Amino acid sequence: MTDERESALLESVPNQLFIGGEWVDAAGGATLDVRDPSTGLVIRSIADASVDDGARALDAAVAAQDAWAATPPRTRSDILRRAFDLVQERKEDLALLMTLEMGKPLAESRGEVVYGGEFLRWFSEEAVRIAGRYGLNPEGTGRMIVSQRPVGPSFFITPWNFPFAMATRKIAPALAAGCTVVIKPAELTPLTTLYFASILAEAGLPAGVVNVLTTSSSGSVSGPIIADPRLKKLSFTGSTEVGRKLIAQAAEGVLRVSMELGGNAPFVIFEDADLDKAVDGAMLAKFRNIGQACTAANRFIVHEAVAEEFAARVAERVSSMRVGRGTEEGVQIGPLINEGAVDKASELVDDAVDRGASVLAGGSRIEGEGTFYEPTVLSGVVPGSQILREEIFGPVLAIATFADEDEAVRLANDTEYGLVSYVFTRDLQRGHRMIDRLETGMMGLNVGVVSNAAAPFGGVKQSGIGREGGLEGIHEYLSTKYTLIPVD
Repeated sequence: MTDERESALLESVPNQLFIGGEWVDAAGGATLDVRDPSTGLVIRSIADASVDDGARALDAAVAAQDAWAATPPRTRSDILRRAFDLVQERKEDLALLMTLEMGKPLAESRGEVVYGGEFLRWFSEEAVRIAGRYGLNPEGTGRMIVSQRPVGPSFFITPWNFPFAMATRKIAPALAAGCTVVIKPAELTPLTTLYFASILAEAGLPAGVVNVLTTSSSGSVSGPIIADPRLKKLSFTGSTEVGRKLIAQAAEGVLRVSMELGGNAPFVIFEDADLDKAVDGAMLAKFRNIGQACTAANRFIVHEAVAEEFAARVAERVSSMRVGRGTEEGVQIGPLINEGAVDKASELVDDAVDRGASVLAGGSRIEGEGTFYEPTVLSGVVPGSQILREEIFGPVLAIATFADEDEAVRLANDTEYGLVSYVFTRDLQRGHRMIDRLETGMMGLNVGVVSNAAAPFGGVKQSGIGREGGLEGIHEYLSTKYTLIPVD
């Protein structure tokens, strides 16, 4: 059941496609239902885009590209800044909307609004700093001009777990660079993106610069857009399996791609670590967003001298965590996104236990309304367990042990993924060695959260290509051009 405020907010969210600056029905009038994972109830029915709708959205982005690229950087900057200001004014509505469609606790949704909003502010500032260079060539025969131009129309496919931040993290740099956008949010959590599109329009974004497609047929709608030679850029956040397929599709047209894919983050605790900080960091790195984050710590690799104490401390903390609907006061763990996520958590825990792991807290699905799984701690997880190989995407903390630094590095790097790692040690020299030795695109040294709009987000190996955020983020949407002018 929703209360009056929730009902009013849901009714205020557009339920149509946003194409060419207008809210329009899907061709044929098809709709899809969005459900609250804490209850399973439908909270909004929205337009379900078809292949034809996808073509219309790309047409609009292509038609708007030249004018948007020619728009002065200061104007683009001002629009992004106004969008940031509007987000601050409506942060409570945005937070509640995310909680309703995704399930995370309201406090975490508020945190996501702050984080996602920072991409609007950061790239509003970067829009006016796009620079090139000018100079004499070494031979003295010509002057070189290196300039940056917008890549062009871009297609974004965003995931369900961070509905606001994943939209702003892609849209903001694209707009700052002068690129137009078609965005397809996840079928499970599309409402936040629709609401955000209305904010962008209110901020003064010209028609066609951002277009939103909501659909239950992602592959069939996305395929023709990716294959269209007018598209110049593809950015995707999601599983490595899907990312591989999209890269293959993009290769046909030699598209620029950014891929933020799966993770299997190691959380390494050495014997000299400050265990108070390590436990606090573990709670953040594992249970933020109900464990449903690509940056979530997946494998806790703990020195055998402190493993027992660490396990006891986190188990005590986890056992006291409150589970419930994200809108309820004091809830720390909301529902998983759907029944499939609960099944996966159960399978991974059962496999680990069958191989000899011990359950120190939780360990079971919660029966009844909604898709809930107990926050869980496993100790003594042995090599070969599925939970050490697969991304958990749930509130399960799995502990394995190591004896020395070389073994810790070997275990941490024993994965095809390389998004983020976490290391806790008081030894600064060891910390620097781990920066060099761990095969990840990001690392937290004595901290459990690394994401920041001013920093480059992305991974290595099969965790992705490219970076989002930071100075690097805008360059994903810029093409470098070199011009030579002869010296008379």
